[in-house]
Amino acid sequence: NRVVGLRAGDERHIAPLAAWYREHGVTARFEMVPGDYDATLGRELARQGYYQSGFHAALICRPGDAIAPTTVLVERVTSAALMEDYLQAYMAGWGLPEKEHLQFKANVRTWLDQPGWSLYLARVDGRPAAAATLYIHGGVGYCADAATDPAFRPRGLQLALLHRRIADARAAGVDFVFSGAEFLSASHRNMERIGLRILFIRAIWTPLPASSPPT
Repeated sequence: NRVVGLRAGDERHIAPLAAWYREHGVTARFEMVPGDYDATLGRELARQGYYQSGFHAALICRPGDAIAPTTVLVERVTSAALMEDYLQAYMAGWGLPEKEHLQFKANVRTWLDQPGWSLYLARVDGRPAAAATLYIHGGVGYCADAATDPAFRPRGLQLALLHRRIADARAAGVDFVFSGAEFLSASHRNMERIGLRILFIRAIWTPLPASSPPT
């Protein structure tokens, strides 16, 4: 549900994109990055009933610069049984409603066999507690999709998952590792704590609450 890559001169695309999202009952999210943003884009988004509602930080580091912060055990997901535990922790961490569980599991089980993907699981007292993903391609590692069951926050699980993924990326010979989080969120602070630093900030535009489609 994200629109990315708009630049000056692309404002003509905003109205049909916004209409498409409304027709399909989906809340749209337009992301603007420094260097690509132009005032004409902002004016057209405002005309379509959107406002700048938040910020998202992109962070990066060389894998050798990361700090080892914790001794929490992290498992690599390598079997169907471990995948089910990964899914349990992931769904709890993201707070997915139960009615979406079956479809979500069917969609996500394929991640286990995707080229370049590695999945990780952290436990507390043997229970699946947190999950995360690493994607490696072309000398770059992306730390994605980290989630912790609220019952197990804050116990350093996200720091442990970050460290394990960065360590594995370093072992794979990558040049850089990057990730992203809501600006100044707990996830952002964890990334800074382990050694990642801000690369850039993107602005998030979402529909005005309870606003009507423009005429």
